[in-house]
Amino acid sequence: MMTNIKKLTFFLFAALLVISGCKKEEYSFGDIKTPKDLTLTTVIAGVDVANPNGNGTGTVTITTTATDALTYNIDYGDGTTKIVPSGTIVKKYTTPGTNSYTITVNAIGTGGAISTISKRITVFVAFEIPTSVLNPLTGTGSKVWVTDNDAVGHFGVGPNTEFSPIWYAAPPNTREACAYDDEITFSRNALNRVSMTIDNKGTSFSIGAATGVYGFSGGDGCYAVNTGGTRALSFMDATSGSTAAVSTQIQFMVPGNGIINFGTGGTTYEILSISNTSLHLRNIGADGNSWYQKLKPKP
Repeated sequence: MMTNIKKLTFFLFAALLVISGCKKEEYSFGDIKTPKDLTLTTVIAGVDVANPNGNGTGTVTITTTATDALTYNIDYGDGTTKIVPSGTIVKKYTTPGTNSYTITVNAIGTGGAISTISKRITVFVAFEIPTSVLNPLTGTGSKVWVTDNDAVGHFGVGPNTEFSPIWYAAPPNTREACAYDDEITFSRNALNRVSMTIDNKGTSFSIGAATGVYGFSGGDGCYAVNTGGTRALSFMDATSGSTAAVSTQIQFMVPGNGIINFGTGGTTYEILSISNTSLHLRNIGADGNSWYQKLKPKP
């Protein structure tokens, strides 16, 4: 009898050891705290009256704060996100042009508790002009160009489906005098943004189809066109469908009436070719045709 009691006691003790060994260990994370008083501020670099969406660098300083936040998960609104331990970070947007983004911040507290805040911003990013275009266009800072009146095709026209003046290419020194005295200066600033000024000596040449664009009426000829002072140019990839065989595939837009050397009524110019000694431009005029002009550095 005593032997049976000892055996029962042994089995009970063993069972207790097994049960205690299988007991799940418990962990504590402390109090769960949801971040509160969450704020979000953004500063776009270079914002002023003339540049309401920034200076073109695309740089935005994002600051977010909250009580009881351990980390911040920032969604920049451009398809990228980042987790940061503090609430201040500098973001550089890269898509050229003026674009809007919704920045969303998730402040993460203990136990994964989250508070969320969002803000929509509009940012201007200047197109990065290839150095193969920028350097010959502006030199080290600014460069003056004039009509390459000694070149065949310094004035030209063709159908808008082509990239050469197959209808007419002016022989050397055969156009009106007012077409040969204009001085076009291209300048760059510290951010490599390009502006243009024109000294047309009082008159510029215009094709007849475009004289109304400049406030006049009449046929091909010289008119007292206002060249508009200093104009900031907007560069971008060409939209003409050109190939690398016939073009740099870079174009720029001229604000205002769009005139450069001679007026066609167009405001967008594609750079077909450029070097330190020549610049060949194409644009679509008011008549729907493609117009061409060749420039050279001022001697």
